[in-house]
Amino acid sequence: MSPLAPGEVLWTPPTDWRETTRIGDYMGWLERERGLQFDDYTSLWEWSTTELSDFWQSIWDYFDIIAHEQPTAALADAKMPGAVWFPGAKLNYTEHVLRFEDDDQEVIVAHSQSRDPINLTRGELREEVARVREGLRRLGVGPGDRVAAYVANIPEAAITLLACASLGAIWAACPPEFGIQSVLDRIQQIDPKVLLAVDGYVYGKKKIERAEEITAIRQALPNLAATVVIPYLEGATPVPDTMSWDELRAHTAPLTFEPVPFEHPLWILFSSGTTGLPKPIVQSQGGILLEHLKVGALLQDLKKEDRYFFFSTTAWMVWNRVVSSLLTGASFAILDGDPTYPELGELFHFVEQAKVTSWGVSAAYLMLCRESGLKPKDHYDLSRVREIVGAGSPVPVEGYHYVNDDVKPGVHFFSGSGGTDVCSGFVSGTPISPVSAGEIPARLLGVAAEAWDENGKPLIDEPGELIITKPMPSMPVFFWGDEDGERYRTTYFEMFPGYWRHGDRFIVSPRGTCDILGRSDATLNRGGVRLGSSEFYSVVNALPEVDDSLVVHLEGGTRGGGTLMLFVVLADGVEMTDELKKKLAGELRRQRSPRHVPDEAYAVSGIPMTLTGKKLEVPVKQIMLGEDVAKVANAGSVQNAEVLDEFAAIAASRPKD
Repeated sequence: MSPLAPGEVLWTPPTDWRETTRIGDYMGWLERERGLQFDDYTSLWEWSTTELSDFWQSIWDYFDIIAHEQPTAALADAKMPGAVWFPGAKLNYTEHVLRFEDDDQEVIVAHSQSRDPINLTRGELREEVARVREGLRRLGVGPGDRVAAYVANIPEAAITLLACASLGAIWAACPPEFGIQSVLDRIQQIDPKVLLAVDGYVYGKKKIERAEEITAIRQALPNLAATVVIPYLEGATPVPDTMSWDELRAHTAPLTFEPVPFEHPLWILFSSGTTGLPKPIVQSQGGILLEHLKVGALLQDLKKEDRYFFFSTTAWMVWNRVVSSLLTGASFAILDGDPTYPELGELFHFVEQAKVTSWGVSAAYLMLCRESGLKPKDHYDLSRVREIVGAGSPVPVEGYHYVNDDVKPGVHFFSGSGGTDVCSGFVSGTPISPVSAGEIPARLLGVAAEAWDENGKPLIDEPGELIITKPMPSMPVFFWGDEDGERYRTTYFEMFPGYWRHGDRFIVSPRGTCDILGRSDATLNRGGVRLGSSEFYSVVNALPEVDDSLVVHLEGGTRGGGTLMLFVVLADGVEMTDELKKKLAGELRRQRSPRHVPDEAYAVSGIPMTLTGKKLEVPVKQIMLGEDVAKVANAGSVQNAEVLDEFAAIAASRPKD
């Protein structure tokens, strides 16, 4: 891998950034209130990561956190895992979301292929949260109880999340395109008290019912107090013995906020499930509050006049980030359905309609538009868009130039990367950092990110493991059900005890710019949603035509979205035909989700495994990327090393991006 060379500078900050940006205002506040002066982003970042406690105390003070009980310190213990943030504090996330007084401001603009648009003002949102909060309270939901959702990206999801948090209850969600087992693999672990679900949805031209799935899911959750069904699909089959959305929200009551400790759980996000069941990642009310204020206001520069949009399902942590944009006083837009229907440029059309100013978009979508020859600047009014963030997978250099040449010349476009694990970013653009083609501009404030070699030595201009050397407040407080914390420690701290290993290949230039080079472990990342290989194997290996299988995902490439590759060992007498490929795709789509459908499928004579029976997913991925077999796998440690040559032959013969 060559060093990260400077690319063409495509965007530079405005000269008046100190007066016009929120990070400029924050830096002025630091000078007035703390006597700290910083000339640029780099010096501010260095302070934020060396004086961690002072930095996070400044975030608390600058954003005027509402504390029902005051903390005794900002960071009482910096060990990882187990950092102690703001001990003694009591607060409420929803109280901060709804603390702004302009009730007439339109804060949610929601379009859908399943029903007519819905727009909500802040006053209407506050009323809906109060009603749903009262409905949940009547069902016995209180602090610590879990509410699981099988819902699309619609206002009802955001409303229920905020209602849960106001009570001190814990939110967890799966999108309705997930099959029954994918849902149960996740929410069975957390034993929810209430299940919220949509009765179906429309995706492009397809109407998809969910009555059977809801029935099967609720039957597998014995401790449910109620199942609440949102009528979302016109003409959907009724689900018997359930409560309707209108029944849940039938009563109103004064909106109050349960004060909870800083570390009290806010929501549960789920990992990919690479080595078993998806990990239920618990993040705290206080940690998310501070992290999302920092990112949304200081690094995304969201103000009251801004509207944030990121096409997402409820499975991706981006959905949670979009809801949190309300913390900044801004509004957000949501679109549910097929983002390429009725035409490829549907997202651009929606951005124009919804008056979006800050737009997050997947690299895969941008590159698809580029390949199609679409020139959005000639067809859509994007005059309100001031920034575009590429995410989900690495953005190739061609993507930067496409946005600058054909989408909106001169727009602030940059790429970023983070993780479900922290529900935030590690690296991204900032309002005061220049952007060069093919580079991520900066490490985010308070994020002590480094590239390390296998011996724990920090690297500059060489790729290594992405390591976070100091704690972040949004790091998980624990995994649900992980009583002794062993699963948590093993996931992030086994390779380098006391330091967070994220599992990405990372490079930092001498200038502080950086790039993500793909996953360094076996997690598959499709468009920002992490998928576990075990989710594929449980479906594919159950088919009578298949004896065994292996799956890898190649990030990047000129298409931006990467390539999902499935390898199968076929049963005796079975051949890899187009019909079988369609069956594999169909079963993965039906039982898991459309994201699980492979781009390429191959028959092989065997699956390479270690002597202890572990599939060599990472070595196969490296072979597909062109690495020499001898460099990625020790033949003496592989049960059937001879099959690796088959994979090398496939890598050599397959068409390249």
